[in-house]
Amino acid sequence: MFWPMLAIALGFCGIAVLGVLAVRVFVEAQRLGRQVAVTTERIQRAAEELERSATRLAATGDALR
Repeated sequence: MFWPMLAIALGFCGIAVLGVLAVRVFVEAQRLGRQVAVTTERIQRAAEELERSATRLAATGDALR
């Protein structure tokens, strides 16, 4: 009777460990998603600023020759 109880206990512990790891992966994936969104917004703002600067430069005619 000892071995079946041990097998059940170890199985439960294994499932519990997998559950904890799944929660950690989920949390880190959400954090990564937020970082990607913030970085995308920053890149978009930088691209818009670059486009405005290039437009002003082209309008003044001081482009590199």
